[in-house]
Parts: sequence; structure tokens; C-alpha cells
Amino acid sequence: MGFEDRFRLSAHAVITDAAGRVLLLKADYGDQAWGLPGGGLEPGETLHEALLRECREELGCEVTVAWLSGVYYHSALDAHAAIFRCHLPEGASVRLSPEHSEQRYFGLDELTPVQRQRVEDCLNFDGNARSRRF
Repeated sequence: MGFEDRFRLSAHAVITDAAGRVLLLKADYGDQAWGLPGGGLEPGETLHEALLRECREELGCEVTVAWLSGVYYHSALDAHAAIFRCHLPEGASVRLSPEHSEQRYFGLDELTPVQRQRVEDCLNFDGNARSRRF
């Protein structure tokens, strides 16, 4: 590894509704998959700055960050994803960006295995950030 090597890194928010379901957004690009709000870091950004910017862009509102629950390596993407527990402000109205076509709250049993593991780690956070490989 050299000093000039670059790594792919993203930051994502786990946001739940009153029933404990998880907010996912449907991408309007690529494979149009459902995923957690968030995205890739821009040069010079911290994890928190990227998370707040991505949520503001994708949700049309600010989020409150509670904690970083884990960092996950995804071999299919050769990328790391940082997962944060976040909350929407009371009474916030989500306004999707043009990057997404739908929003929906999902039960844990509706998530993909990778999504479910990351979300469960976040919701069951015990003060120790997790690190897993998928």
C-alpha cells in the first residue's frame, strides 16, 4: 500500500419510525436498489460531514447523529461503509432528491442479509463499534 492509494468510503444513516422500521430509499440509478440514506465521501470531508451532506441532499432535511455503530467492508464493491444511528427532527418532512424514486420504512425481516446485519448492529449498539466483512 502506498501513501497515494485511495479507498472507497461511504457514510449511511439508520433512521427508524415509531414502529422500529428502517427507512430505505430506492435509487433511481444503477440497479435501482433500496438502501440506507447516505453516500460516498467527497475529498476533504470527514465521515460526519459526508453523512450530514448526503442526508440533507437525499432527504431534504437535517438529521441528528447519535453514534457510529460500525464500519463494514463490502468485497463486491471493494469499499467500506460507515453506519450511523440517526434521527429525523420531530415533524420533519422527507423530500427525496432526484437520485431516488421512493422512500419506505421496512421491517428487519424485509431487509437483505447484509442490510439486516448492519442495521441490527446499529440498533443493538453497546458502545463498541463493529467491523465486519461481507
